[in-house]
Amino acid sequence: MGELISYSSLAFSSSYVSILVSLLYTTISFLLFANVNSFDPLIQFPILKNTTGKSISLIYVNEFGAKGDGINDDTKIFRDVWKIACSSPLRPKIIIPIGYSFLVRPIDFVGPCRSKVSLLIEGSIVAPKDPEVWDGLDQHKWLYFLKVRHLTVQGGGTINGMGHKWWARSCKTNTTNPCRHAPTAMSFRRCNNLKVRDIRMLNSQQMHISISNCIHVEVSHIIVQAPTKSPNTDGIHISASTHVAIKDCSIRTGDDCISIVSNSSSILVKNIACGPGHGISIGSLGKSNSRSHVYNVCVDGAYLSNTENGVRIKTWQGGRGFVRKISFENVWMENVSNPITIDQYYCDSLLPCPNQTLGISIHSVSFVGIRGTSATKNAIKFACSDSSPCRNLYLKDVQLVSFLGFHTTSFCWKAYGSTSGLNNPPSCFPFGESIMQQHTEYLSNWSRSI
Repeated sequence: MGELISYSSLAFSSSYVSILVSLLYTTISFLLFANVNSFDPLIQFPILKNTTGKSISLIYVNEFGAKGDGINDDTKIFRDVWKIACSSPLRPKIIIPIGYSFLVRPIDFVGPCRSKVSLLIEGSIVAPKDPEVWDGLDQHKWLYFLKVRHLTVQGGGTINGMGHKWWARSCKTNTTNPCRHAPTAMSFRRCNNLKVRDIRMLNSQQMHISISNCIHVEVSHIIVQAPTKSPNTDGIHISASTHVAIKDCSIRTGDDCISIVSNSSSILVKNIACGPGHGISIGSLGKSNSRSHVYNVCVDGAYLSNTENGVRIKTWQGGRGFVRKISFENVWMENVSNPITIDQYYCDSLLPCPNQTLGISIHSVSFVGIRGTSATKNAIKFACSDSSPCRNLYLKDVQLVSFLGFHTTSFCWKAYGSTSGLNNPPSCFPFGESIMQQHTEYLSNWSRSI
């Protein structure tokens, strides 16, 4: 009986050892194959779950060595953090924490990334004060995002372009200076599914936000501020992009609050406060005999105060292409110069522009519910091309009175369209075209779907 117990104990002990060896072998094999087939970063980020249960990683730039004192250069840290985040499968969130001011030189954030990336700006990002920092670099760029998909930039923080020295050396400030390029604060190029919201943009060297060759973009709750005399400081510039919505933004700049140019379509601009600045513009288009197409644009809901222009379309002589299906609706203006303008003789040049026969075609443009006060006598000005007249224009319930008490007027040259409702000043169209109302209803329905 004793021998049986001894044999059973020995068998149990041998089995136990075998199990341990097997577990140890499995663990070692798993670690070896894991190291071969995947990258295991040396630094493990905090991993949380979002409301959908998907994992995200939180990456604080200051925990990677960024100083955030506004003096030390944090560019390398930002570049390293972006590379780590862009290669992460865990929906990373890069955090610029509140209470810090990070000095960042020109930097490229290049995609595509492995998963959706969020950039949470709670503190501040500031540019170098000295333009000489850009010597030998691309002077168009500061914070440059390229080929990034599913990017969200938000957080309530500030991006400060420190543009004062750039403005001082601009040829538009002093004509004896050479005309040079200046950086755009945030450039997004060839991006897809982009969201930018809840950011304060200050004193950009030139444009504040540039969206180029992008698809599916939403910009909302952005505050843009630059001095009235700061040159070329567009608020939001849209180029060669489609399905873009700009909503609930306040823009005070020295140039266009919003500009829409070359080969852009399906653009919605809604609930915008603009002023000072140059207003909301389509163009300029067609410079140097270039070709441009802009269509399906709806501006619905805007307040413009003390701007040099209101809502306008501007094209150069000699350009090719078209502007079609444009609607400006529900706009209130206060002391605005040139409230409604189509200018096919635009010339932003120190030298006179030569007369040319070709011109960009402008067709199917509506102005509905435009009200307020004009700082100039010509509240409505349609200066269209002899060879490419403006056709199918439409005015409805336009009420623009003088800010200073004189009578407002309208001016037409080669402009044809129709009206309805009560309009002041009266239309200058030579005759009407009845199909414009259908276009306006189409754009209103389309804008509500975005």
